[in-house]
Amino acid sequence: MNTYPANLTEILEREPLPASGIDSDDVAYEIDGVAYRGYRARPAGEGRYPGVMVVHDWLGVTDYVRMRCDMLARLGYAAFAADVYGADVRPTPQEAPAVAGRFYQDRPMWRKRLVEAFEQLRVDPSVDADRTAAIGYCFGGSSVLELARTGADVDAVVSFHGGLLTGPEGEAENITAGILVLHGAADPVAPDDAMIAFENDLRTAPSVDWQLVSYANAMHAFTLPDADAPEQGAQFQATAERRSWAAMKAFLSEIFG
Repeated sequence: MNTYPANLTEILEREPLPASGIDSDDVAYEIDGVAYRGYRARPAGEGRYPGVMVVHDWLGVTDYVRMRCDMLARLGYAAFAADVYGADVRPTPQEAPAVAGRFYQDRPMWRKRLVEAFEQLRVDPSVDADRTAAIGYCFGGSSVLELARTGADVDAVVSFHGGLLTGPEGEAENITAGILVLHGAADPVAPDDAMIAFENDLRTAPSVDWQLVSYANAMHAFTLPDADAPEQGAQFQATAERRSWAAMKAFLSEIFG
């Protein structure tokens, strides 16, 4: 069992550990000659479970995303933390904007890596490939929305304080997943005009099931306990963190029945 800093452990312990426990491990995989290092957590023992891909923020696969995978495993999901960057890319906070920026500037490459990572989730023997979801934080929130735009066969995507990007005209019709966007009402990364443009884009595809929840006074990175840069528009907010996790749980329960 992983040992996390106290602020992450406090969040983790909101989901009780099942009597049977959970299994977790790092997972190395390679695609097109690029090495990746992710993480997975699932209920202990044999079985197949709904699979949830978790996409990291701009720092890569850290204790934070591992902790979220453990929470999902405690809820009965098989969780896989995708490594979008590559095994040797773990940027510092100072390096992260440039590293993440590469993907925003090359959306085809970004989407390709997401689709490939999602396939790693689907082929895991503990995952029921007919019941899958993807969630993400900050960069990862933007990422799962990009995954949905590819038309990937994913049942649900949940973005926590992600950027709200639109796509080419008509692209929203590719989306087959249900979408839940959990948004900070005071997030300068996704201001009101971006939110409205995002909503208007999805309105062009009436078949898409989507919802957007906006949390009062919540800035960017509101679920990350270490976020404390209000002068840059990023700050943890316990209320929004708790409510957004509850919203995700209810959404996945509805999707998976």
